[in-house]
Amino acid sequence: MRQLYFTRPGELQWREIPEPQLESDLEALVRPLAVATCDLDRMIVRGGLELDGEFAFGHECVAEVIDVGDAVKSASCGDLVSVPFQISCGTCAACIEGRTANCTTVPRISMYGLGPLSGAEWGGFFADVVRVPFADHMLLPIPVGVPPEAVACLSDNIADAWRTVGPALEQVPGAPILIAGTEGSVGLYAAAIALALGSERVDWVGGGEHERNLAEQLGATVVADSFPERLGPYPITVDASGHQDGLTCAVRSTAPDGLCTSIGIYFDPKTSIPLLEMYTKGICFQTGRVHARSAMTRALDLVRAGRLHPELITGQVVGWEDAPDAVAAHESKLVVSRAS
Repeated sequence: MRQLYFTRPGELQWREIPEPQLESDLEALVRPLAVATCDLDRMIVRGGLELDGEFAFGHECVAEVIDVGDAVKSASCGDLVSVPFQISCGTCAACIEGRTANCTTVPRISMYGLGPLSGAEWGGFFADVVRVPFADHMLLPIPVGVPPEAVACLSDNIADAWRTVGPALEQVPGAPILIAGTEGSVGLYAAAIALALGSERVDWVGGGEHERNLAEQLGATVVADSFPERLGPYPITVDASGHQDGLTCAVRSTAPDGLCTSIGIYFDPKTSIPLLEMYTKGICFQTGRVHARSAMTRALDLVRAGRLHPELITGQVVGWEDAPDAVAAHESKLVVSRAS
């Protein structure tokens, strides 16, 4: 079978590899139908993150189930499913508590499509066949009528966005929100989800022109092109910038006793944060990897109800054979579909 490999910045190649087989009665085999690029993927293909060696690519997908183990009860051949990018068992203490990013049954940070960063090699979703362990827990059925391309990134970026605003709006219904954005999709999904959940106002700061225009089309208000020292204050803020100035702006714009969630990955160990202001205001600052499987269901509920339309954020949909060149050159959210 074929698997798409990242070989170096700006270059990806199809390669022939052995087709995976079921290794236990609890597993499933799936055929990816629509695969999306993650914001981190764009950084990787641009050369902004140096990773050792070549590796199987792709970690957001909707797939068709093509085989299941004898003990699998919730999935059948032909089902359309979303596959979380993180591997989790669903039965360990961490998973039962919803902390699926820190499943203790598998090596730490086990995930698809990011081999050099993963605790184990699981392959990537740009493939003809993918093995999914713990299928009853991992696989999330896609409702009839929802196109695979629309929710291809439910596996990671949509789930990541939901966790920045969903739980907070349950605590403070209707609260206004500030999103410090960047060139990427997670902040945009967060804006769309916040509005779908009833936020009275979503303000957007920073990001590229494309992202600012999309934020406005989604219903957010762009308050500044670049990051000032502070705005607001807002009871809920989101740092989706990955930039020192964006992080500082989001934190300083958080109201006393408010919540700031940062999904930015800060590789620079010298990244600073205004701890004294955080202390004096008593804000809660949350960072870390998304617990994707736990968040996926809540985000999909919004799509099922017709309140969230993630396809509005997709910049381009291309055919499967175009994947190497399209992924290498993509500038906005890209979905690669077998149906296109």
